[in-house]
Amino acid sequence: MQRRRVVVTGMAALTPIGNTMGDFWNAMMEGKSGAGPITYFDASDFATRFACEVKNFDPLLYLSRKEVRRMDLFTQYAIAVAAMALEDAALNLDTVNKDRVGVIFGSGIGGMWTYHREQEKLYERGGNPRFISPFFIPMMILDIAAGHIAIRYQFRGPNYATVSACATSAHALADAKMLIERGAADVIVAGGSEAVICPMGVGGFNAMKALSTRNDDPQKASRPFDAERDGFVMGEGAAALILESYEHAMDRGAKIYAEFAGFGLTDDAYHITQPIEDGSGAARAMQIALEDAGLTPNDIDYINAHGTSTKYNDATETKAIKTVFGERAYQIPVSSTKSMTGHLLGAAGAVEAVATILAIVKDKIPPTINYEHPDPECDLFYVPNVPVERPVRAALSNAFGFGGHNATLCFKKFEE
Repeated sequence: MQRRRVVVTGMAALTPIGNTMGDFWNAMMEGKSGAGPITYFDASDFATRFACEVKNFDPLLYLSRKEVRRMDLFTQYAIAVAAMALEDAALNLDTVNKDRVGVIFGSGIGGMWTYHREQEKLYERGGNPRFISPFFIPMMILDIAAGHIAIRYQFRGPNYATVSACATSAHALADAKMLIERGAADVIVAGGSEAVICPMGVGGFNAMKALSTRNDDPQKASRPFDAERDGFVMGEGAAALILESYEHAMDRGAKIYAEFAGFGLTDDAYHITQPIEDGSGAARAMQIALEDAGLTPNDIDYINAHGTSTKYNDATETKAIKTVFGERAYQIPVSSTKSMTGHLLGAAGAVEAVATILAIVKDKIPPTINYEHPDPECDLFYVPNVPVERPVRAALSNAFGFGGHNATLCFKKFEE
């Protein structure tokens, strides 16, 4: 069976540095950090007291007050980006065959705020289970974002959530591509959402020693590939991409941002949190993505790195890139947009796919901010602190997750 081509016709991002795709891109070009003191709860007793929160989000732009009360924040974010991406794609919802439109939308953790609040309420009321909300389970489960998007727009095609920790929404995009390629759908809303800047979220990652504790200077805390990195900065937000078959997009005269050319999915099979030391799992994901796209290392002009600002990830990802690209690795711009957005966990893959596609469209590469102290183990060109302008024919976007999950997405300039 000949695989159908898959293209990107709509995008949206809701991030700590911008609530629209345009604001997100402009903030990246200005090298802005989204980090600041945590405002959602009193973090004074926590080892980390800052995060990259979404600012000035108004769910009432997309939802009724009743709907807001019955949705966890991660679902509200998902609804917002789905609405913006569909508007961006100019998909005619009155004429499109909704049996052929799917939703693959993931979250790494789901409704942690909902769990926190319901458990808190249970304890406050003497452990009486009668006070547990009937909406507790449907608010918390991470597949509910995909369900809500489908219900809202009556999309009756394939619908489910992916979950693979910080590779979650990259897997959602990969799955969506496969479904369109094999003819199971013509259009899919794909992406991810996360909203776990809450006591258990921050406390849990603190217990693992995974978060930066640079409380005196939060905006300098996310510093991927820098020798003085001390952990990642938790972020939140969402992104959605509208993927279509080439034929469907052309038939309706859609604008096309880029072609989704290939992907590679692997696992380290090594450790529950640490990447394998030689980076071999990530390297295989990149190699498979290139093969799937029919491209060679010489065709890649940019790599949006997973780049978490943790000791192990940044060094092993650097090794993986050098394994795949050899000497050319030193010529390819590699940047981590997490230096600005923080780590959006399950939403990271989709947000960074948007950044990667915009780099292709605009021939401009986002920087890695806070890169000040070279690390001998991280010796590539990380686009330090300011963007660079150069042609980007094709690019890779990496996303790796606890459990050893590796996902690499490959996008290229669209040509008929």
